[in-house]
Amino acid sequence: MNTKNKGLGRGLGAIFELEGTTVPGKHTVKSMEEIELSLIDPNPKQPRTRFDEDALEELADSIKTLGVIQPITVKKEPTGRFTIISGERRWRASQLAGLNTVPAYVREVDDQTLHEMALVENIQRQDLNAIEVALSLQRLVDECNLTQDTLASRVGKKRSTVANYMRLLKLPVEVQLALREDLISMGHAKAIASLPTPEAQLHLLRRTLKKSLSVRQTEELVRKMTDEESKRKKESTEEEFPESYTRLVEQLERLFTEDISIRRGNNGGGKITIGFSSDEDIERFLHRFEQIE
Repeated sequence: MNTKNKGLGRGLGAIFELEGTTVPGKHTVKSMEEIELSLIDPNPKQPRTRFDEDALEELADSIKTLGVIQPITVKKEPTGRFTIISGERRWRASQLAGLNTVPAYVREVDDQTLHEMALVENIQRQDLNAIEVALSLQRLVDECNLTQDTLASRVGKKRSTVANYMRLLKLPVEVQLALREDLISMGHAKAIASLPTPEAQLHLLRRTLKKSLSVRQTEELVRKMTDEESKRKKESTEEEFPESYTRLVEQLERLFTEDISIRRGNNGGGKITIGFSSDEDIERFLHRFEQIE
C-alpha cells in the first residue's frame, strides 16, 4: 500500500501575488538579483528541518552543470543580510556546488508574513506526506491566527479538505506513524478516523495492515464495524438487566476493557463477552490478575 503524496493547492505566486507588484497591506516584491551566498541566512522558523544529503548532492551536481534555474525568495533585513522565505534546499545545494552568488527575488515582508509564507511554501512541496501537511496546516492556525476558512483560501483548497487533513492529528499516534511511513494512504486514514474511539481505530489499523486492505475494503470494514456496534447497543438498551448485572460489568471493566457485554439466553442462562484488540491486551489482562493475587 505504498503511496505517493501530491502537493497541496496553488503555488506561492498565486497566493502571494507576482514579482514586480505591490500588495496593499502585505508586502512589496522587487525584481530578481544575484546575492552573495554568504549574506543569506536560513529562516529560523523554517518548518523543514531535515534535508536528504544524497538529494542535495544530486541537486548540487545539476547546479554545477545548469546553474540555479529557479531563483530562491528572500527577505532583506535591516542589517543588510537576507533571510530565506523559500528555496533553502537550493541555497544549500548552491553552497555544495561552490557558487558565490545565487539568483533571488527580494520581498519586503514583516515577520508574521514571512512566517506564514514559509509555512505555506512548506505545504506546497511535493514530497510531504499527509501528516506533515496536517502539521503545517495546524501551525498556520496556531501561529498565524488563521481560521480554517482563511487557511483554505491561503492554500487554495476547500475547507473540507483542510478539515480532513487536520482531523488526522486527532488519530492515535500509531495511525499517524503508519501514515507518515506510507504504510497506509490518506484514504485509509480518513476511513479509520470515522470510527468513534481510539480502540476501534487501532483495531482497524491492525486489520488493514495485516490483510493489506485497499481503501475500499477498509471503508467496507468500517461500515460493518459500525453496523455491528449499532446492533449491539440496540440490543443492550432493549433488554433491562438487574442492578447486579450492571455492578458486575463495572467490576469487569476495571480488570479488562470497556468492551464488556452481557446477553441473556432463552433458557435463563447467558453469556458475558470480553472484547480485546490484540495479544498485548491479553498480556495486560494477565498482569492485572497477577497483581490481584
